[in-house]
Amino acid sequence: MNKKLIFFALSLFLCFLPMTMMAQKQITLEDIWTKRTFAPSGVYGIRSMADGEHYCTMTRSGITKFEYATGERVEDVCLFSTPDMRLKAKPLPPMEGYEFSADEQKILLSSGFEPIYRHSGVSDYYLYDLGSKSFTKLTANGKQRLTTFSPDGTKVAFVRDNNLFWMDLATLEEYAITTDGKLNSIIYGTTDWVYEEEFAITKGFQWSPDSKKIAFFRFDESKVKEYNMQMWGSLYPDDYRYKYPKAGEDNSKVEVWVYDLTDGVTLKPQLGSERDQYLPRFQWADNNMLAVMRMNRLQNHMEIIAVNTETMAQTTIYDEQDRAYVEVPDTWQFIAVGKGKKSKQQLLLTSERDGFRHIYLYNMDGSMAKQITAGEWEVCDVAGVDAANQRLYYTSREDGSINKSLYVVGFDGKKKQCLNYSFADFDKLPKPAHIASDYANELFNGKYVLGTYNPTFSEGCKYYICSYSNANMAPVYTLHNGSGKLVKVLVDNASLQQKIDDYGAARKRFITIKTRKGDELNAYTILPPDFDSTKAYPLFFYVYGGPGNQQVSNSYGYSDYYWFHMLAQQGYVVACFDGRGTGGRGAAFKKQTYRDMGRMECEDAIEAAVWFGNKPWIDRERIGIFGWSFGGYLSTLSILKGNDVFKSAIAVAPVMNWRYYDNIYTERYLGLPKDNAKGYDENSPLNFADRLKGNYLLVHGTGDDNVHFQNSAEMVEKLENAGKQFEFRIYPNKNHSIYDATGSTRLNLYQMMTDFIIRKL
Repeated sequence: MNKKLIFFALSLFLCFLPMTMMAQKQITLEDIWTKRTFAPSGVYGIRSMADGEHYCTMTRSGITKFEYATGERVEDVCLFSTPDMRLKAKPLPPMEGYEFSADEQKILLSSGFEPIYRHSGVSDYYLYDLGSKSFTKLTANGKQRLTTFSPDGTKVAFVRDNNLFWMDLATLEEYAITTDGKLNSIIYGTTDWVYEEEFAITKGFQWSPDSKKIAFFRFDESKVKEYNMQMWGSLYPDDYRYKYPKAGEDNSKVEVWVYDLTDGVTLKPQLGSERDQYLPRFQWADNNMLAVMRMNRLQNHMEIIAVNTETMAQTTIYDEQDRAYVEVPDTWQFIAVGKGKKSKQQLLLTSERDGFRHIYLYNMDGSMAKQITAGEWEVCDVAGVDAANQRLYYTSREDGSINKSLYVVGFDGKKKQCLNYSFADFDKLPKPAHIASDYANELFNGKYVLGTYNPTFSEGCKYYICSYSNANMAPVYTLHNGSGKLVKVLVDNASLQQKIDDYGAARKRFITIKTRKGDELNAYTILPPDFDSTKAYPLFFYVYGGPGNQQVSNSYGYSDYYWFHMLAQQGYVVACFDGRGTGGRGAAFKKQTYRDMGRMECEDAIEAAVWFGNKPWIDRERIGIFGWSFGGYLSTLSILKGNDVFKSAIAVAPVMNWRYYDNIYTERYLGLPKDNAKGYDENSPLNFADRLKGNYLLVHGTGDDNVHFQNSAEMVEKLENAGKQFEFRIYPNKNHSIYDATGSTRLNLYQMMTDFIIRKL
């Protein structure tokens, strides 16, 4: 389709727009939370096979193999309902995850997940042998955590009751590596609450490549203070206690140990004399070399230490310092650079050391070998490493900070190529009718299509499966070869694209807000479907604002996003912005809030509201703001400090005092409380409760193990003491997400917030 035809189609679309609006369906909360009307289909559980020519996916019914070259189904690897997949004539429970052994003759399946914290939990594990079609339950002694094949496929290792075990799959005999693990005291093979939440790591063990050793974490959290939550439901509430280190408080003492399966000996490397430090990552570089990442308490100095597990000799192979903080690398892995006799091992990692997140290669002696990417834009992820052809695939913000594009480049930084959709390939995909204007004017830059690309590569990077979406189009899943050529459209979500039209989901428009200080902030708006620029509409802001976070992106918004469309249908202009301190725009933009978290973010929220309030189509007397978690903190601070700007605010699960939040997150951005009391206290909403003028709704779950109910309880007391009226909703036993499996809690929450907006804004 050429551009003239696109514009002709757009003209026809605009001519019939009023008629289309009359026929549009109204979005309801039941559509969003009960019927799941706007939930997209996808390709789930993608696992590339070792040959790089096939991949598997998982559904409720089983695991199926496909061919990359055509995208066609090859065979069902196993069907969960067939007799050979039954255990003692009993049907299988629903399966939730799977992993192949290295020789792909066995499959490890998990089921019955029971959460511990937000990301961790225990499961039942089952072993399926493809040759004999036999099926064995591995968890006869209780549910396990993180069960993982050894590289040779003959063993598994797992955590149970805070101890680490390995199992011989030939005999199903268990062997305890540790025995003194204890709840709220000693942890082996996994992590404590704060590592899980802030370093995004739960698996705390790794097999060596030759399957002869296991490296693992030991956490001693005995000195960490406990937080207590009452859980209601019985005659006397249960006390739930767990270790939660708040800002300035003691952390777990963390060590990395190495267990040798051959002689049963445990080695304990001494990673420096400093005990108040972090070890956020480790991995094997080869059979005998273990690389451990080490950071100081302030997180402004990071080293990677190579430990020879035979001699215990140590070498620093990477060292980075920053005036504010060093981010834990999104990617760090050891790769073979060069071919034949000239090949050598190097460390590939991402770093912000030049002001933007880029990809680097380092020699094993600690010297930099190459900065592969460079420029005033950020790398998002390293998606694939093609060692055979000495090139890597990555996603980045180099086509604008709201977009995420896919590129390939050589290890030498040369021959870079964008693999985004071409004009022709994008034309093959079903799209909502109103995407025509985006496509012609915003999505197509003359060379390729912009939006958000998330690829999953095959072994060897000969093929990849890509999820693509943009702000006004649901995800599509396409199969490509390594050069970017489209092989097949796997999932097009055509029915959902049509629903977007049927419901008239208003178009998200990207804009830039320029503050009075000269800062340019990314933002988007969703206008009422019958928007009339001669009328004045109430404005409803959504904010988050935390360090490095990014809400304004050219990507599909999923369920919560359609609540904003529903509000637009009811006559509200919805807006969102990313203020100073947010991500996607480089380290200087992100780190300017260091040691002063909350002040600039609140200033920007007020500035953005004033900017919109000066538009003739906004009723400046009816501006509201809503946020969750850090966003709840920001919405609360904004209505207090900006009490002459905001009429209403909703805060869900907000931090009210950074002294109450965990130390890894808070100290990273504010330093230690004893060194920066001003940074902790000056922007606490608790200090401004007496400034409340407008309408305020505060919401919190009592079972929130992340942002404790303590925050809202103290804010309630401050508001009451100041003689302020407000609305407060408690969700008993609900965690930070305020969610249950049925969706009824979310439906209740959003109905309550919708009613508040209608009454108070």
